[in-house]
Amino acid sequence: MTSLHDRHINPLILAGLDGKNWHLADYVKRGGYESLKRILNDKITPEQVIAELKASSLRGRGGAGFPTGLKWSFMPRQFPGQKYLVCNSDEGEPGTFKDRDILRYNPHALIEGMIIGGYAMGITVGYNYIHGEIWSEYALFEDALEEARAAGFLGDRILGADFSFQLHAFHGYGAYICGEETALLESLEGKKGQPRFKPPFPASFGLYGKPTTINNTETFAAVPFIFQMGAAKYAEIGKPNNGGTKIFSISGDVEKPGNYEIPLGTPFAKLLELAGGMRGGKKIKAVIPGGSSAPVIRGEIMMDTDMDYDAIAKAGSMLGSGAVIVMDETRCMVKSLLRLSYFYFEESCGQCTPCREGTGWMYRVVERIENGKGRPEDLDLLNSVADNIQGRTICALGDAAAMPVRAFIKNYREEFEYHIEHKHCLVPAYL
Repeated sequence: MTSLHDRHINPLILAGLDGKNWHLADYVKRGGYESLKRILNDKITPEQVIAELKASSLRGRGGAGFPTGLKWSFMPRQFPGQKYLVCNSDEGEPGTFKDRDILRYNPHALIEGMIIGGYAMGITVGYNYIHGEIWSEYALFEDALEEARAAGFLGDRILGADFSFQLHAFHGYGAYICGEETALLESLEGKKGQPRFKPPFPASFGLYGKPTTINNTETFAAVPFIFQMGAAKYAEIGKPNNGGTKIFSISGDVEKPGNYEIPLGTPFAKLLELAGGMRGGKKIKAVIPGGSSAPVIRGEIMMDTDMDYDAIAKAGSMLGSGAVIVMDETRCMVKSLLRLSYFYFEESCGQCTPCREGTGWMYRVVERIENGKGRPEDLDLLNSVADNIQGRTICALGDAAAMPVRAFIKNYREEFEYHIEHKHCLVPAYL
């Protein structure tokens, strides 16, 4: 028997797609909407749908990795008023570009997944919040919605069943903070995109104050494939507690950056091989495995790490959105942190004092070190500021800004100390 490390698993969500075969007719040829048909025609109960999701070990693909079936079970199905289903397609974190490819290449998988979600949770209205800086994908998704409505997959009494579901696209405003679920809800309501205090959580008080479930684009797009192959088979693709495939957006110093859909638990070394290896044959130095907010890992450690939630957590980081940023031996870690710190300083919504003041403070200190004006006490100062941001804000943007600072200093402290002492970068000294 071959191990997960050896066997080849074909992609599910991104299988055989070329940018032209996204239409409804193409999706149906690939088995599209068969899961929805089976659920409605065989009268599979909502409880059975949720149980199947739990058995699949599908975890949220947006970053938190929360079990999807469990999340769906939180929705109060018997609530007498309107309930809402929301897809978070507000993909704005540096290094992340998987969801836009789902919208571009396989929008009907997302639509079918959301319809199944609506059925499972007794929800009749859904919204897909799409990042404001991607227009063509938004327009294409609108076209896909029209195709689904015309074919009877959306609207009243879908496929003749006693179930109706309306789905709408909403074009966001390009703010990174709107990727936070409650800021997204505020934006959907036409307000300034700022996070809400929790509790109450969206499952009890969400869009327009009604019960709401929010999942990521990739999460919804995976749902039809679970019902096509069965939960047990889907779970077997990955590892225990890490079921199915995952799309990894690999960028940086690799020969073939792009999206690669592989089983969860695949070794990072295999993913790097799929991406053509290190560009120019250079040595790997650092990897950010889950989007720019995830703590950086030294390259040699990452080469011995598997790509799943638990293994990456054990290595000291998090899988996050699956955005893998690879850096080779020529990259200056101080300059890399400067770019990240500037991003979070610029994108802070300003609602919380620790984040509003702390992100700018960290950016200015890192900039000082990069420009040869650093002081020995600056590293302790950066850690102190990060400690006073992390866990002290309404949403996780503060954590997202603090974690890279702490991880870069922890894993590459010698490089920061060299900058401070010699007033220039360490990198040319050993190349």
